[in-house]
Amino acid sequence: MSARPWKPGWSTLTNGELLEHAETAGFEALVTTGQNLKYQQNLSARRISIIVICTTSWLRIEKSIHAVTAALDCAAPGSYSEIRIP
Repeated sequence: MSARPWKPGWSTLTNGELLEHAETAGFEALVTTGQNLKYQQNLSARRISIIVICTTSWLRIEKSIHAVTAALDCAAPGSYSEIRIP
């Protein structure tokens, strides 16, 4: 999986619109800190894999970046996973 640049204007999209745009643009994964995504969206029909980091602290995420990259390496189309970072 290769990283793609963020698209201008996507910060104004709702979660459902963001997922739709990302899938249409060919993104394979969405890494987010939005922990309510699984409650707000029906993810069962999605092609994009979703990885939720359960903290918004960049210092904590940076120290555990290996967990994020491992989750990306294991991600399958339509999968959902959460990364708990101490």
